[in-house]
Order: sequence, then C-alpha cells, then structure tokens
Amino acid sequence: MQDSAGMEMAAAIGPCASIPADHMAFIRQVLDRVGDKWSMLITAVLEDGPLRYTDLQRQIPGISQRMLTHTLRQLRDDGLITRTAYAEVPPRVEYALAPLGRGLHEIVMQLIGWVADHHDEIRANRAQAGTASSSRS
Repeated sequence: MQDSAGMEMAAAIGPCASIPADHMAFIRQVLDRVGDKWSMLITAVLEDGPLRYTDLQRQIPGISQRMLTHTLRQLRDDGLITRTAYAEVPPRVEYALAPLGRGLHEIVMQLIGWVADHHDEIRANRAQAGTASSSRS
C-alpha cells in the first residue's frame, strides 16, 4: 500500500491508512505509554499545576513507589511532563505538564469522563458476560 508519493503506508483503509508503515512501531509504542492507566492518571492529576512526588502519590491511589517513579521517568523522557529540582535543603522536586502533555491532558480527561459516565453500564455488561461464561462451563 503506497500513497501518491510512493511511500509505503501502514494500511490501505482505516485510521492507519495515512501513517507511513515505518512509523507504526513507534506509534504503537507511544500509544502503549500514553494509554497506560498510570500515565493517564498522572496526566490528569497534573492539571492544576506542579506537584511534588509525595503529592502525586497521595492523589493516585494504588500506585506503587516503583511504578510512579518509572512512569514519571517515561513521561519526562517523552516530553510530556517536566521535572524541576530546586537547590534547597531539604531538596524539592516538582513535576508539571509540559506543553506537549497539556495537549494530551484534554484527551485523557475526555476518556476519564467517558469511563465515569458509562461505569454502571460497563459493570453490568461485565457481570452479564461473567454469568454467561460461567453457565457455559
């Protein structure tokens, strides 16, 4: 599948039709990262401005120290958040959304809102699917 310029495209139709084939592996990698539950929650929590590590940990129930550290590092490496260390005693480090992360934030908030709006319906569907699969056994 090639476009008019002869570039190999990822697919003939659908959302990947406009993406060069050699970009797909990287695009999937980024989607895995920004679509990860912890990345989404960190992006959502940083909406109101910079936060310290412990404040992030308090606002994201269930995240381990190791996972928070790992996810913050990945988001920083991708340019979605910034890390600012202040030369104070005791040392202070703050995390904030970078301009690239602010664009992602709007999308993340829409997705979180959609999930919250459809929570009951999804839970009922899961319960029904669980009942149906256990009766087949």
